[in-house]
Amino acid sequence: MNYIRNSEDRGAVNLGWLESKHSFSFGHYYDPNHMGVSVLRVINDDTVKPGQGFGKHGHRDMEIISYVLEGALKHEDSEGNKHIVAAGDIQRMSAGTGVMHSEYNASKTDQVKFLQIWIQPNKTGVKPSYEQKNIPQKGPLTSLVNATGASGALSLNQDISLSRLVLTENEAFKLVSGKRLGYLHLINGQLKVEGQYFEAGDAFSVEPAQKLKLDALSTLEALWFELPVKK
Repeated sequence: MNYIRNSEDRGAVNLGWLESKHSFSFGHYYDPNHMGVSVLRVINDDTVKPGQGFGKHGHRDMEIISYVLEGALKHEDSEGNKHIVAAGDIQRMSAGTGVMHSEYNASKTDQVKFLQIWIQPNKTGVKPSYEQKNIPQKGPLTSLVNATGASGALSLNQDISLSRLVLTENEAFKLVSGKRLGYLHLINGQLKVEGQYFEAGDAFSVEPAQKLKLDALSTLEALWFELPVKK
């Protein structure tokens, strides 16, 4: 764990309608020590008030993932996609040659909370595309997004894997990074790793070929990224 990102140290934004915590430099928040990990460029922990949201804006050459934790998002884009992304759903938009889109809280009464994740692609200039699924948990670690869409996951234009880790209180789990760089972002719960304690919003990287024993101190949910080693 040569890189640890503590929740309370993240960049904070409060626009009234939006409260956000930025794991990495984004928008007006800039810290040269926190520019991302490998091709993982953004993890924004966003909470949007009822009926509010991100108006139509553009992206290109970026893989954008939204994982809804609470409430629902209303998505519309210039490719004709119109969807409600409910809690538990995972959404992937490949911006490619360019796409305009909006993301609004679908409710007029309840807030929506979601993680916005950006992955730098390994192909540029591709045709924009969109996928959305609700993927049931199968065991402690379940694949949500990978390069080929294997195991019922979403696909994207990069050699990464994004999985959801769910553990019960007092459950132990061995985390293995294999040949790639690992990054664990804790959504909720508490965790002990090699004598260090982590809670919701905390994250850390795992070097290739490293094995770590995780001890869940409560029921927890986390996102586990396996990322290419940059040369």
